[in-house]
Amino acid sequence: MSGTIHIVGAGLAGLACAVRLADEGRDIALYEAARMAGGRCRSYFDATLGLTIDNGNHLLLSGNTAARDYARRIGAGDALVGPDECEFDFLDARSGEHWRLRPNASRLPWWIFVKDRRVPGTGPLDYLDAAKLLFATGDATIGEIMNCDGALYEKLWRPVMLSALNTEPRDASAVLAGAVLRETLAAGGAACRPLVAKGGLGQAFIEPALRTLAAKGVEPHFGARLREITFDDWRARGLRFGDVEIPLREDDSVVLAVPPWIAQELVPDLVAPDEFRAILNVHFKIAPPPGQPLLLGMIGSLTEWLFAFDDRLSVTISGADRLMDEPREELAGQIWREVAAASGLPPESPPWQIVKEKRATFAATPTQEARRPGAATAWTNLFLAGDWTATGLPATIEGSIRSGYKAAGLTSRRP
Repeated sequence: MSGTIHIVGAGLAGLACAVRLADEGRDIALYEAARMAGGRCRSYFDATLGLTIDNGNHLLLSGNTAARDYARRIGAGDALVGPDECEFDFLDARSGEHWRLRPNASRLPWWIFVKDRRVPGTGPLDYLDAAKLLFATGDATIGEIMNCDGALYEKLWRPVMLSALNTEPRDASAVLAGAVLRETLAAGGAACRPLVAKGGLGQAFIEPALRTLAAKGVEPHFGARLREITFDDWRARGLRFGDVEIPLREDDSVVLAVPPWIAQELVPDLVAPDEFRAILNVHFKIAPPPGQPLLLGMIGSLTEWLFAFDDRLSVTISGADRLMDEPREELAGQIWREVAAASGLPPESPPWQIVKEKRATFAATPTQEARRPGAATAWTNLFLAGDWTATGLPATIEGSIRSGYKAAGLTSRRP
């Protein structure tokens, strides 16, 4: 194929698509409605804190093959840091109990038989229940497949699944939960090492991608909001950006890498997720104390995950719709008290910033999972990308990148 690939959207899915196609020597035009790239995966300078922060904290795992391939392609493989072995620190904020989950590297899970590697108060047989998720089908929820009570659920499965699915696990898709398990714990600890973009999402995923694309002659058109796609019976014929109309040649393709609600405005009769869940992040301008783990899961508190960056402590709360209208000062105060108690820091709050993402991900329920479209459309030269498409995974960085790769591959194989 020799035509131009018009990629609309310079979030992670669009960038992944562009990077993949640029590596193949394809002719690319990249458009972004905002004044910066990255979408929901970006860094920016916050004047309140005087720091560059991320709009959200994202945890990756060593088994996220697409994300690690993308980082390698853009020369940012070293930007993701984590322990040499799989280990996750947890704290029960009510009792003060600390533990470290340490799955062994191989697929054979002998770690569940070692007391100091598993969750306190659990036995080896307790872990078998979650294995039923690997065989889930259709519209089953997690609550219909496995036991959602007890110490193991409260201290491991609920926080992990809530983080991965951004939806209350009892009500979430068992199929998506099974996909998460299949690529993480069921694949062994070697696939579960936690990885964090400690220098920021921009340094890990966005800025290196823009430099890589620029070196290959691809410069995004920022401030370019797509207003209309014109169609005939079988292909997209043109793109309208405000007063600018771009006709599409016979061998041109379009990859639409925009949020689902925008895609539905542009593509006739598109069925896509229409229910979403929020995520709340709080950044505190304070250096982590010595010995603070890179990532701490917190149980029995409003705080769910505490990330330790060099210049700040950051908290992530998933499924946070209930918190979107809460007073910011009260939220920051409560969360800091939890963080201070967990990390041994003074109770006086340092400067803080709250970032609320009301439509952070689609709701990972069976109903919404059924609404996710594939990358191909009814038009031979129009393709979709985004974590909301049918990637087989929840709305994650890994899913976004896979969707971009999938769309890139389809443009190369179109008739």
